[in-house]
Amino acid sequence: MKVAFLYNHGGGHQARHSAVVIPALIAQYPDIEVTVLATSDVLLETVRALAGPTVEGRVRFLKLDVPAWHKPFTRALDLVLPFSRLDNLYSNAALFSRFDAVIVTEGTSLFLRKLRGLAHLKILRIDHGAGDRSIGFTKSFGGNDLVLLHGLKQRDRFLELGYLRPEQIAVIGYPKFDTVDVAAGRRRKFFDNAKPVVLYNPHPEPRLSSWYDMGLDVLEYFYNSTECNLIFAPHIMLFKRRVHMTVEGLTARWRRDLPEKYLRCPHIHVDLGSPASFDMTYTLAADIYLGDVSSQIYEFLIAPRPCIFINTHKADWKNDPNYAFWNFGPVVNAIDELDRALHADPAVYTKYRPVQEAAFRTTFDLQDTPSSTRAARAIGDFLKSA
Repeated sequence: MKVAFLYNHGGGHQARHSAVVIPALIAQYPDIEVTVLATSDVLLETVRALAGPTVEGRVRFLKLDVPAWHKPFTRALDLVLPFSRLDNLYSNAALFSRFDAVIVTEGTSLFLRKLRGLAHLKILRIDHGAGDRSIGFTKSFGGNDLVLLHGLKQRDRFLELGYLRPEQIAVIGYPKFDTVDVAAGRRRKFFDNAKPVVLYNPHPEPRLSSWYDMGLDVLEYFYNSTECNLIFAPHIMLFKRRVHMTVEGLTARWRRDLPEKYLRCPHIHVDLGSPASFDMTYTLAADIYLGDVSSQIYEFLIAPRPCIFINTHKADWKNDPNYAFWNFGPVVNAIDELDRALHADPAVYTKYRPVQEAAFRTTFDLQDTPSSTRAARAIGDFLKSA
């Protein structure tokens, strides 16, 4: 049985969701041959580091490539949509044909279904993130042979929608948590004072993100603040593109540059895409979460704390399952409302804690057995019976 773990993305944020499963899989199923396929040397090294030394000599690491003449065209087209990801699949179809299964973390990989010679290939998805947005519950998930979900929330919603059958689902917990030292992360300090630390974590999604309409106002508010520190760590993809587009609603937005003064401010820490922006460094270190629609809110709740959400797109969010996480704290529409939320009596936030804790339990089915071990068992059992 030959299995590939595929990393076909411009950022490293998806690797933590599946790389830690690799050593668990080869430990439980030594007869399964594992190969890591990635689109850059950086991604290969990221996966190698996360998988750990036990995989050396037992797992192959291969960099995917495409014809040189494709690259100028895909770079230009990537300004609109992720054409290079599709080309990485198309140009390596012969390589994929050698495998029995591929483990993926995102939906573009279903393009493999359209390529000649790959009808035999099983596609198993460990999703990256466990949020509530509609994009995480689309009909296309049914194109995977097996979907490894993080908890009962996802399982029940997919079954209710009818997009997945029970036999297509394995609930495995959250492998990313296996890579994190929560206690050490909570102790980490980024400022030389005892003021509260706010994490502002806007998403790049052009219809829903707070960045395009209010982001610089948020930074200016904290620039002038004498009461809080700010970590500005947006979703890793926000500053990787100048134009962000979505097929949902056919929306496009221009991403503005970050003024230099915020980079020099001693009580603002800016990270536009280092590994710390997605390895839970900041979600653990902050005292307050400020965001819009990122699923990182659920990672933040591994230690329940105050949350504030920004609604710049005038969403009618109450009773909408796509915004279930906005029940974890106040929702604001303007800077003056943000100011009031930050200055609210701490007792105001105590009512949100039971909601946060209940949602965390249904989102992540965590057990004594590590999530990576459970994921490996689900993958191995499925492939042995397929």
